[in-house]
Amino acid sequence: MQWFSNFRSVKYILIAVAAIIAAASLLVSHSLVKKLRAEEEKKMEIWAEAMNSLNRADANTDLALVLTVLNGNTTIPVVVTDSDGAINLHRNIELKSGTDSLAVLMQMVADMRLRNQIIRVDLGTGENSDYLEVCYSESLILKQLAYYPYVQLIVVLLFFAICFVAILSSKRAEQNRVWVGLSKETAHQLGTPISSLMAWTTVLKEKYPTDELLPEMERDVARLQRVAERFSKIGSLPEPTSEDIVEVIDRAVEYVKRRSPAQVTYTMNYPKRPLLVRMNAPLIEWVVENLCKNAVDAMDGKGDIYVSVSQNSDRAFVEISDTGKGIPKSKHKRVFEPGYTTKKRGWGLGLSLAKRIVEQYHKGRIYVKQSAPGKGTTFRLELKK
Repeated sequence: MQWFSNFRSVKYILIAVAAIIAAASLLVSHSLVKKLRAEEEKKMEIWAEAMNSLNRADANTDLALVLTVLNGNTTIPVVVTDSDGAINLHRNIELKSGTDSLAVLMQMVADMRLRNQIIRVDLGTGENSDYLEVCYSESLILKQLAYYPYVQLIVVLLFFAICFVAILSSKRAEQNRVWVGLSKETAHQLGTPISSLMAWTTVLKEKYPTDELLPEMERDVARLQRVAERFSKIGSLPEPTSEDIVEVIDRAVEYVKRRSPAQVTYTMNYPKRPLLVRMNAPLIEWVVENLCKNAVDAMDGKGDIYVSVSQNSDRAFVEISDTGKGIPKSKHKRVFEPGYTTKKRGWGLGLSLAKRIVEQYHKGRIYVKQSAPGKGTTFRLELKK
């Protein structure tokens, strides 16, 4: 369908826009973090110079200014060590009670040295003079700012995913309502002419009791009645009954077989009867008929169709294979999407409705078991016994 194709295009556009916004956000945040890191490095250089001035202080040194600079650092963690590696002081580092504070500080100093976050302050002029090392790391605010874009990105992606799922669910619900309404209206519209046809066949039987065409007309009218019944059941949960699945499958295949070209050969492989399955027989018949008709179309009216029924301890399996064009592996799941079709004529709803009937109404499975271009296709149904 056109709207579904348009929705897919809009979906990809939204994903692309979201990716661009996310990339732009990360680049801007990275740029800001880089600038703030440079600012903190400059502050630590000034702080280290103030420490140097404090150690070299004389009568002319403005200690008030020096102490103001030193005390002005309230955010950047810093540890000062001497030339022997001993810790002289530390600032803006919260040490938990009950821990080895010295060991924690020494580990922090080792990490700061690995990141080259050290400023050396010489205390003398000689080659072997004492010195201090001002070791620092990023402030808590800078660390939070570095991680914030990623957290923000995750939140935005989650929000986008929730919105996307909600929109998709709304579209599917709307689509389902349209299908259900269309199906029920079709069943309703078929009811009157079918009743009229049934009455006319009764009249004709009374008038021409030996006519050879009347039994065939009756079968076609009964067929129309079953089709209308199937359409009326779409959108409601039909009551399942225990049915012999072999009989149901055989009836559906025989119907399509009689209307298939002579060049199409059918081969059936059924187990011993009965094989009872809880199901709604008219709907499962419709699924099998749809798969067989698709197989005939895929072979352009010439080839072989294989239908087999098997079972295990709790499930019955129906496989329908053809020798047609095949389906690329990338499209094995897409064939069940509403609107997907390779035919020039058709709405692409057959397999979508078949999936709904099997999986939602009967709690079973329907999928492409195997297929490849030029090698035919095998569809598999799984139903609970």
